[in-house]
Amino acid sequence: MPNAFAERTRRSQQRLETADADALVLFPSTNLFYVSGFEEHPAERHLFLFVPKDGDPAFVVPDMYGEQIAEESWVSDVRTWSDGDDPLSIVKDIADDFDLRGGRILVDDTMWALFTQDLRRALPDATFGLASEVLEPLRMRKDDAEIEALRTAGEVADRASVEIRELGEEAIGMTETELAAEIESRLADTGGDDPAFGTIVGSGPNGAKPHHGHGDRKIEYGDPVVLDFGAFVGGYPGDQTRTVVFAGDPPEEYERVHRAVLEAEQAGVEAVEPGATAESVDRAAREVIESYGYGEEFIHRTGHGVGLDVHEGPYIVEGNELELEPGMVFSVEPGIYLPGEFGVRIEDLVVVTEDGCERLNDSPRTWQAL
Repeated sequence: MPNAFAERTRRSQQRLETADADALVLFPSTNLFYVSGFEEHPAERHLFLFVPKDGDPAFVVPDMYGEQIAEESWVSDVRTWSDGDDPLSIVKDIADDFDLRGGRILVDDTMWALFTQDLRRALPDATFGLASEVLEPLRMRKDDAEIEALRTAGEVADRASVEIRELGEEAIGMTETELAAEIESRLADTGGDDPAFGTIVGSGPNGAKPHHGHGDRKIEYGDPVVLDFGAFVGGYPGDQTRTVVFAGDPPEEYERVHRAVLEAEQAGVEAVEPGATAESVDRAAREVIESYGYGEEFIHRTGHGVGLDVHEGPYIVEGNELELEPGMVFSVEPGIYLPGEFGVRIEDLVVVTEDGCERLNDSPRTWQAL
């Protein structure tokens, strides 16, 4: 996929020009992968990619990465340093080559403070901003290959969801942690890579905590259980939520709450189309929940963008007037949380199309086991 990465770099350079900035400086992150094709986790050694507004980018990397980057990235200018050398001397050389000494430089939003401070020390006359100013608008609109990976990840989550819900009464007596392990095993068996995030299994009162995770509580008859999970496929994550009662009779109020959330999720999805604002989708879902009298129990935004990061722009929240465009992918996930009792959340990913949206998840949204 080297041509795609090079094209993303060129589009980034065009946005640098309009942003009145002189360069991006990226370090190991999804931003670095997005433009270079090289993937690595942050570590203590200095590893930067300089993307100037004109010309070809340049890597500054430890010796041990030289051959690897040559194989994995389309970037040909790779400047290496050895342990015991001062990597900032190479940074200064690149700054001279790209005329950055007094320029405006946009650094990776997730860059460790250690490295941002070193950049400031090496380039004391430069001014600094955040790379998201240039990269976020590009990353929000997915290309065909990205959408296909997300679609496949959605299918993996759907298959695992159906299999887990078919457990029915077998899930009674399992701990949340045991069920989370079962979910992750099914995700792997149905084609997923690593889990996209910490699997959430919130049973009974734990479901009223939106990011509970999972613990030692055993699932009981009648428990509403919030199941939020996904797996990476080709570097892109699935993310869906269903709330299920595996066996037994749920609490008296549960069916009404589940109906409110289901209608809110549907209203949010139906509000998605090009030109609609992010906040209008949030408002559509929120108005349904408010009409049921649970407005104060919907305590988070309606959704978040999904791409190389599980949480990225666009954020589907009141106050975000961003207009939706074809290729944007995000979650629609309203919820109602009754502390000490139970919670309900239903989530699908959608991609904005030319005339509406496509759901990337389609497993049953009912609350009963299958």
